[in-house]
Amino acid sequence: MQLIQKHLNIAPNSTLEKVLELLEDEEDIRDARAEIVDAKINGTISWDEYKKETA
Repeated sequence: MQLIQKHLNIAPNSTLEKVLELLEDEEDIRDARAEIVDAKINGTISWDEYKKETA
């Protein structure tokens, strides 16, 4: 906790605002975690396959 406090005291406001934005976006974090689990279970496709599907 002391290390976090030290960095909070020296971080510029723009950095702190960005961190808060990331922390507040819990829904995106949950979605990303679900996608990672899905990819582990069902696998992924190659970049070439993705380009073909989205063309």
